[in-house]
Amino acid sequence: MTVAATDEANAIGKAAGKGLKWSLLSTVGAKPLTFVVGIVLARILTPADFGAFAIASAATLFVMHINDVGLIAAVVQWRGRLSEVAPTATTLAALFSVAIYAVFWAIAPVFARLAGDPDAAGVVRLLTLIIVIDGLTAVRSAALMRRFQQDRLAIATLSGVVVSAGTSVALALAGAGAYSFAGGQVIGNAITGVLVLILAKVPFGVRVDREVARQLMRFGIPLAASLGVEAVLTNADYVIVGRVLGVVALGYYLLAFNVSGWTQGMIGTAIRYVSVAAFSRLSDRDTEELSRGVQRSVPMLVTVLTPIVVLMTVLAPQVVSVLYGAKWAPAATALRFLMILAAVRLLTGVALDILTGAGKTRSSLWVNVGWAIALIPALIVGARLDGIRGTAIAHALIGVLIALPLAIIALSRAGVRMKPIPHTLIRPLTAGAITAVLTLVVAHVTGPHAVVQLIVAGLAGLGCYAAIAVRPNQFRQQPVYRGGRHRASAPRPIPIAGYASFDQEVTRELPIVGVHRPART
Repeated sequence: MTVAATDEANAIGKAAGKGLKWSLLSTVGAKPLTFVVGIVLARILTPADFGAFAIASAATLFVMHINDVGLIAAVVQWRGRLSEVAPTATTLAALFSVAIYAVFWAIAPVFARLAGDPDAAGVVRLLTLIIVIDGLTAVRSAALMRRFQQDRLAIATLSGVVVSAGTSVALALAGAGAYSFAGGQVIGNAITGVLVLILAKVPFGVRVDREVARQLMRFGIPLAASLGVEAVLTNADYVIVGRVLGVVALGYYLLAFNVSGWTQGMIGTAIRYVSVAAFSRLSDRDTEELSRGVQRSVPMLVTVLTPIVVLMTVLAPQVVSVLYGAKWAPAATALRFLMILAAVRLLTGVALDILTGAGKTRSSLWVNVGWAIALIPALIVGARLDGIRGTAIAHALIGVLIALPLAIIALSRAGVRMKPIPHTLIRPLTAGAITAVLTLVVAHVTGPHAVVQLIVAGLAGLGCYAAIAVRPNQFRQQPVYRGGRHRASAPRPIPIAGYASFDQEVTRELPIVGVHRPART
């Protein structure tokens, strides 16, 4: 690697690191408010309200993945000037979003009946309006990500979260039921969208350059197809649970999924804001550099994820009881297994972002297709055999046995060396197993009160894990480049999967927390 290439890689890392800091600030800043709002809404509304909104959420999450036909990611990785692509991308994104919204407005009654609650059609029509806002702001969001201006995105997102939270609670108190979720989401997204348009400072232009459109579609269509399949993966269980078990069971399942999504919402959303831009540039320079970043980031990510998954799995009944009340107790049976799925989704999400950043969008598609083929029948069987717990078990098993291996194979074929990684995971996984046993024992002996069990066992488990899993130099950067005759100072390996990715996926916390997703890979 030449000095110039090293300096450029360092500059990318520095910009991406700044973006990650603002992404973390945005996510962490929003979490206390959205956490409180989730608890308030769960205590005001009923499981049936949550179930109705879950049906609308399933529709919205699907269309949000496909409504811009991959244009946001295509703009982020565009190798030329933004001015070359912005007018065409803006026009196409707006047209596709409006067209898709019109289709879903028409089929909303059919979709709601299929999911087991015909009365949810109105909520579907209201909530899917978000995709029109997303289409109008898509290129501006991509411009901010492309320039690593996550500080501006943070301002827009946090403003929308505040408005969404207040609106949702007000509507819930007024008796709006499931519409309180949807109304808050739409208004909050509108506020965020307006701020994105202002802060991006990208001149408006409406035209379609055929050559630019062709290049955008060549990159975007496989990605949109992959994300469409991914949306089926992450929302098929909503439809299946609603149809097989009913809207009340779906409400319990939604709450469990939202709680399991804290991990992905807190860690995943933040670290996935900037990686497509970072990976697309690093992959242009050196596949070996990309491999080293992955080899360093995966063990760090697993080390952070393991105690969260273990403690939430073991203490699931206490978490649900303390935060949401006794009426939500059935959700704990699903939560334990959905925590495993949350870790799988975060790891596979980062893997797919690496593939996207390297331009391997077709590989992402095949990973998701294979996952979907195995998942849907498993969910049906799981729901029929063991209710929402069986659904969660099926989801977790398919994630571990199918999704992760497919992602590893795809990364290997893309030139990322995965062989050095497994032995680095022994320590955190062993620590996780010991922590699970200790936490279970402590929870059992601390008495009948859930809040006491949660605090005492949680702290004991966290201390145990930290003592075993974390080495003193765990997160210290080490130089990894040993070049030939010229030993240029190598860029520090980028932690957490290349300073993360920008998936901007609307997590399934969306029904509760009201987080605007300006874009997605």
